[in-house]
Amino acid sequence: MAGAGWAPPRLEEFILTERLGSGTYATVYKAYRKKNAREVVAIKCVNKKSLNRASVENLLTEIEILKTIRHPHIMELKDFQWDSDNIYLIMEFCAGGDLSHFIRTRKILPEKVARLFLQQLACALKFLHDRNISHLDLKPQNVLLSSVENPHLKLADFGFAQYMSPWDEKHMLRGSPLYMAPEMVCHRQYDARVDLWSVGVILYEALFGRPPFFSKSFAELEEKIRSNRVIELPCRPRLSQGCRDLLQRLLERNPLQRISFEEFFTHPFVDMEHMPSAESLCKAVGQYISRAEELKTLVTSNNKTLLQQGNTARNILKEMSRDKPRLYAALEVASAAMAKEEEGKEDSDTLDLYQQSLGELLLMLAAEPVGRRRELLHSEIQTLMGRAEYLKEQIKMRDAQFMGKEMLSESVRSSCTLQ
Repeated sequence: MAGAGWAPPRLEEFILTERLGSGTYATVYKAYRKKNAREVVAIKCVNKKSLNRASVENLLTEIEILKTIRHPHIMELKDFQWDSDNIYLIMEFCAGGDLSHFIRTRKILPEKVARLFLQQLACALKFLHDRNISHLDLKPQNVLLSSVENPHLKLADFGFAQYMSPWDEKHMLRGSPLYMAPEMVCHRQYDARVDLWSVGVILYEALFGRPPFFSKSFAELEEKIRSNRVIELPCRPRLSQGCRDLLQRLLERNPLQRISFEEFFTHPFVDMEHMPSAESLCKAVGQYISRAEELKTLVTSNNKTLLQQGNTARNILKEMSRDKPRLYAALEVASAAMAKEEEGKEDSDTLDLYQQSLGELLLMLAAEPVGRRRELLHSEIQTLMGRAEYLKEQIKMRDAQFMGKEMLSESVRSSCTLQ
């Protein structure tokens, strides 16, 4: 995208330094926030001139998904900005590089290490699956590590992600051939189960040092993908029976016979219920309350930014809707919900207002003809859905904190006593 001597773009709040990587239409830089020199971020710079219609859709979907989700194993979108040349995604910085580099420098990973990373990836995928989000480009290059010394997995790059249920079929070719499910390449017709195939390829590469369809040419790769041969697992290194069973079920060419999401999340090798060790629980107990408060402050700060960004478009839409009293009234209800939220009233009454306005606006959208007002209305509905989802999470978080603090402390005390 840029020549070797090309200087990074300038952003008022940040100092951009080394280039971390680049893709088809974006370059990622390490950066420091000027007002807080200790805060390091990664800034994804997208050159507007390089965007075609498909890449614009991908970028908007990536922003829409990342701005509404928070999870310890998904890279956080802190903010996004733009100028005349670029769109900037300000992301969480992961100092440990990506999983691909981690595997290459170690040749292969011990089963115990691969299992730990798999559990963390499964946690992220469970969170996404519960929200009908499919990543569609799972590969080691899109799995980042929080640090070098104590790496925690962070799922990144949601440029191809989509809201889709396990049965929604897509026909567009997405992702990287080495990690694509066969049905994506052969039929270009697929559903959410393609993510499970990609998990199998990542696990295979971690354990054996290269993906199952590793090839010296694209023709060879295509032949392997289109073949009906069962994926054979190497004899070395030796793996536990549970690990081999999971790999074979993930790398099932026929998506109808492939392991389901529910079976994957409950598989004995994944064993999500027993992820944290007693030791890690004991270490975490002192940090739990402060971290919860810190997270709440961070999310609230991001939330205020997102609220402010939607005001201009919302006001334009309201002006365009004065000839439709029912639509205008629904937008007024939405504005009332926004006002209550800006005042800090993040409660069930505010959530009810959001849901009331959404019920009306969705009916209005179905009847609205193609045009600028429909575009703004569609965007507003997406924003309001994000606000409603955010409020639900906040209310759940408060309820969980209120009900769970004593239970957590008791659980940790018991775990520590057993050591």
